[in-house]
Amino acid sequence: MELILIKNVEKLGYADDVVKVRPGYGLNFLIPQGFAVIKNQSTTNELAQRAKGSEKREAKLLSQFNEISARLTSAPLKITAKVGTTGKIFGSVSSYHVAEAIKEQLQVEVDRRKVTIVEGEVKAVGAYTAEVGLGSSHKVTVTFEVVAEA
Repeated sequence: MELILIKNVEKLGYADDVVKVRPGYGLNFLIPQGFAVIKNQSTTNELAQRAKGSEKREAKLLSQFNEISARLTSAPLKITAKVGTTGKIFGSVSSYHVAEAIKEQLQVEVDRRKVTIVEGEVKAVGAYTAEVGLGSSHKVTVTFEVVAEA
């Protein structure tokens, strides 16, 4: 069953995407909750009209994404954590901590769910990388350093 998404659906797609799902998922969840509509001629025409309008917005947002990505890659972030004598962190550094460091140090608001740490778990002092999603198709690689709390 082919549907056109009206809203972003996690792990499925973004608004205005055409997705293929099983009929039960589409008819019992996506359509009644207002996340999607069935793909037919009229909805396809509406999608084409929305695409024309979104191209103008994308061009405007692209300049903002370039500015934000330049700020994110300008300097590595420093995240402080309590460290034991062996250099291991008490707990771990998560995407929440990276998002908060970006907010505090670079004054850029980032959704913590769009931050993915490349190395997995961060449980020791050192330098790491993370991917920050900006919008539907823009990702920026950010480096951060975990240092011992003084």
